[in-house]
Amino acid sequence: MNIEELRTYCLSKKGVIEDLPFGPETLVFKVMDKLFVLTSLTFQPFRANLKMDPELVGEYRDKFVDVQPGYHMNKKHWNTVYMDNGTIPRKELLWMIDHSYEQVVKGLSKKMQEELNRLK
Repeated sequence: MNIEELRTYCLSKKGVIEDLPFGPETLVFKVMDKLFVLTSLTFQPFRANLKMDPELVGEYRDKFVDVQPGYHMNKKHWNTVYMDNGTIPRKELLWMIDHSYEQVVKGLSKKMQEELNRLK
């Protein structure tokens, strides 16, 4: 998966915007103003930080060599995933992005979740 595929997939999700809050080199995808994907626009190979249920974090690090502790993130909740090395099946990459989105949505207030559900 390359950065354009990641961008298209993330922006197809309900309530998602892209932002550059940490400067011009770090692209962030947010749902209801809460981040669920961060990626560098300059670092190679291409990687992204994805949120994950703490009970699954270690399992995915053990399962895939290209899943590492979240770079500059809380390592209990975040993994850095090398997206374009070809070692992680596309289906798994999409699941991890979906899971990150769902983890953030799950943590939203009830009011924010209702607002998200009203979006088209």
